[in-house]
Amino acid sequence: MAMLRAAKHAMRSLGSTAPEAAPFSRMLHASPGSKKIVGVFYKANEYATLNPKFVGCVEGSLGIRDWLESQGHQYIVTDDKEGPNCELEKHIHDMHVLITTPFHPAYVTEERIKRAKNLQLLLTAGIGSDHIDLKAAAEAGLTVAEVTGSNVVSVAEDELMRILILVRNFVPGYLQVIKGDWNVAGIAYRAYDLEAKTVGTVGAGRIGKLLLQRLKPFNCNLLYHDRIKMEPALEKEIGAKFEEDLDAMLPKCDIIVINTPLTEKTRGMFNKERIGKLKKGVLIVNNARGAIMDTQAVVDACSSGHIAGYSGDVWNPQPAPKDHPWRYMPNQAMTPHISGTTIDGQLRYAAGVKDMLDCYFKGQEFPAQHYIVKDGKLASQYQ
Repeated sequence: MAMLRAAKHAMRSLGSTAPEAAPFSRMLHASPGSKKIVGVFYKANEYATLNPKFVGCVEGSLGIRDWLESQGHQYIVTDDKEGPNCELEKHIHDMHVLITTPFHPAYVTEERIKRAKNLQLLLTAGIGSDHIDLKAAAEAGLTVAEVTGSNVVSVAEDELMRILILVRNFVPGYLQVIKGDWNVAGIAYRAYDLEAKTVGTVGAGRIGKLLLQRLKPFNCNLLYHDRIKMEPALEKEIGAKFEEDLDAMLPKCDIIVINTPLTEKTRGMFNKERIGKLKKGVLIVNNARGAIMDTQAVVDACSSGHIAGYSGDVWNPQPAPKDHPWRYMPNQAMTPHISGTTIDGQLRYAAGVKDMLDCYFKGQEFPAQHYIVKDGKLASQYQ
């Protein structure tokens, strides 16, 4: 009986083409022949020709078009990713690989995964794959990978900049110059030094560690909360203190930086109740993901002054609609999602995508740290 069941299972695995086929039925390694690869990036328009290294846009196409097409592969690139009639929808049914970025994310839903019968590989050009339904991808036997480490320096530097912008009350001063005003008091009444302030990072992975290292020369009181404690030598070198209890750490902080991935556990983590327990006048920097914050709770706290300043480049959803309330709330220093897509970051994640595609075509493994979903299992940071 056991042999009969095994034989039936093998036949089902070989013969099934239905979307509900058994998990892990889609092999990562490419079979011979031309592959259809779709890339979804932001459009650069008039800026595309201003820098030959600007590869992270539709026009730059990660700089891999000639390489892919010389090998006989089809490479479709678009910025049109929303709605039933968008360009991406035209290719879902027969694409083998989808490349997208956190900066202009193509939301890969369970429904899209079910219709993508040829899809084997989802690549994130950058870091952060929460625009993909990772559970559905795992159940479908897809591989999800990102270019881990490619833009950690870019994001950490941007976070440090945002901290200083908020601490020194920079934006109102800049706006005065634009408007032709001159009112020192209107800036100075809430401009401070960074030195001696308590800065806490929620998440101390690659980006969080780099930020703490860059903050050390400012002589701050550095705290961090993470599921994994740093190595003692690194913790001592940075001078950061581990806080096991997040809710015990947060009220101590003058400045809070969000550096945790978006998961089901962190979605809406900073709700009205948690924000209400923060120190009055707290500054918050969030370059992680917008959905970690309760959108309206942030607006209300900025309006009341409980949050004295909020800065980040991540929104929910992205791109942010014109009526998104964060655009109009007081005490904000928001930008589009730009921190990880510097030219240097683009070159790193473009090279990483090319390397992984090369491995895919050759049937080789990716570097272990790049996998987000492999063999039906999610990487630890998304569990």
